[in-house]
Amino acid sequence: MLYPEPIQDLVSELAKLPGVGPKTAQRLAFFLLNMPKGEAELLASAIVNARTRIRYCSLCFNFTDHDPCGICRNTSRDRDWIMVVEHPKDVVAMEKTREFKGRYHVLHGAISPMEGIGPEEIRVRELIDRISQETPREIVLATSSSLEGEATALYLARLLRPMGLKVTRIARGLPMGGDLDYTDEMTLAKALEGRQEA
Repeated sequence: MLYPEPIQDLVSELAKLPGVGPKTAQRLAFFLLNMPKGEAELLASAIVNARTRIRYCSLCFNFTDHDPCGICRNTSRDRDWIMVVEHPKDVVAMEKTREFKGRYHVLHGAISPMEGIGPEEIRVRELIDRISQETPREIVLATSSSLEGEATALYLARLLRPMGLKVTRIARGLPMGGDLDYTDEMTLAKALEGRQEA
């Protein structure tokens, strides 16, 4: 062991964070140890406070500190639309656009047979129950364009269409400012497929 046990424990815990390898965990640990004690305590308190107070909204399953969440409580949101996303961070991304005026449903994952994740492991049942209670007119599938996101969207579309709902999928294609020669074939194919009249 190269470090005293408390430092090694800190490095080990930091290395569990996504995208943080052993070297980055070590740098973060030494950064934290060199912080003023008050700042380190504020960081530790913020982590504990978020972990203690944040829970899932009982309607949409987004993260919230009040149930239901602010979006579900907002009476000006269009109740005819529900956008289905994989993760709470996807809600934040959509809200930044200021374009979607409906409500959300967070699945907390995507169908991935390789990882043993089926519809039962994500919030599909809750979506079906919610649709039967709220009777929206349109479900917007906004899962990622990964294989898992596509499989999830396909599964949901097949499940929801027989319920008489309009089921749409967000468009996929070229990013603004993107160059054709740097774009992968699948993205180009989806952009061609989703073309619109100019």
